[in-house]
Amino acid sequence: MILSLYIINKAGGLVYQRDFNEGLQRLSSNDYLILAGTFHSIHAITSRISPTGNSDGLDLLEADGFKLHCFQTVTGTKFLLVTDPSHHSVDGILRKIYNLYSDYVMKNPFYTPEMPIRVELFDQNLIRAVHTAL
Repeated sequence: MILSLYIINKAGGLVYQRDFNEGLQRLSSNDYLILAGTFHSIHAITSRISPTGNSDGLDLLEADGFKLHCFQTVTGTKFLLVTDPSHHSVDGILRKIYNLYSDYVMKNPFYTPEMPIRVELFDQNLIRAVHTAL
């Protein structure tokens, strides 16, 4: 089950957040911003501590009650997908979400890059894609 999606810009700012499970405890707006900034920092640090020097940073965080999957684009935008612990492969849905982002957000002439995403067609298609993936 997919629980939440966060999109973090290359500077570490939260530009999009959506919960897909009604049972989740809601955080305050400030808590979501702190979560995004903290993950951005941890991701940057983990990309530098690899003994081989070939790390792209944190791509999976496993906890007792959830898994947090990260897909980072070449431009530095991060897509964080929170799933239940039994969900194993999310590469396909992360790529689908990235394609939706490319098609409905980045190609939108009214969207300013690095700013909060308020694109209704993105929301509609994202919800459809997530429910199809369930």
